[in-house]
Amino acid sequence: MHSYPEPAQELVARMAAAAAADPARAIALQGAPGCNSHRAAIEHDADCLPLPCFSFEDALDAVKEGRAERAIIPIENSQHGRVADIHFLLPESGLSIVGEHFMPIHHALMALRNADGGLGPFSAAYSHPQALGQSRRYLRDRGIVPMAYADTAGAAALVREQGDPAACAIAPILAAELYGLEVIEKNVEDAADNTTRFVVLAREPLDPRELEGQPTMTTFIFEVKNIPAALYKALGGFATNGVNMTKLESYQIGASFAATTFYADIEGAPGDPRVDTAMQELAFHCKYVRPLGSYRQARPRG
Repeated sequence: MHSYPEPAQELVARMAAAAAADPARAIALQGAPGCNSHRAAIEHDADCLPLPCFSFEDALDAVKEGRAERAIIPIENSQHGRVADIHFLLPESGLSIVGEHFMPIHHALMALRNADGGLGPFSAAYSHPQALGQSRRYLRDRGIVPMAYADTAGAAALVREQGDPAACAIAPILAAELYGLEVIEKNVEDAADNTTRFVVLAREPLDPRELEGQPTMTTFIFEVKNIPAALYKALGGFATNGVNMTKLESYQIGASFAATTFYADIEGAPGDPRVDTAMQELAFHCKYVRPLGSYRQARPRG
């Protein structure tokens, strides 16, 4: 908790105490109170008790240790791509994906007033690297230097703690309300359709019977055999069986650079004959296939 700026620590302590009293309702999230993951947790489950954690690892550990029933983690953004490290952390966590949530992201520029009551000019903007990347053109056009911080709302708390009116933060409007900052401008993201996809994680996977008759997604990782055309052959089963693959990303594990791990999302779930056949064909051409979870499909809102 003491890694947060002082203005956030009391809020974190209060929310952690509430979660500790009823962990079955707790959803762990990375960031200070008021961050986008805080918003996403409440949107996903209005009855939840958000549990702020300083890092992604802390949020995942809270679920593994039973301090929270679930975690909600941003995995990708429509404008700035994959959230760093998540594809490494999810498989290592041993948790299962049990849901997804899409949330439109709107950033606000916020700061303290000058001694004379005015606002600005600003020399530096603090925020999470994703938020800075999503507001890159806005900051560059105004000559404001981006400064990375662990999360958006934590950056707002930091600006409050520093007391420097030349510093500002890019964060949700909720953070300005929580930390007593003035909103300088709303919707400073570079794209109006800026959207982040979150995944919900739990210790146990969903029972397949809970997903019957509903649009479903399945997420898994795999490593193909190190032979020519292995990936082409491995993916062919999805085409021939009519299974739609909505995401395929590669990343390296280790320093050999000889083998690539792939992260994939498909529509459907085990138990569907088409999915089962496609996954069997995939496994034939792979060193391993590791499911990360099947869950109800969500759709981005317009």
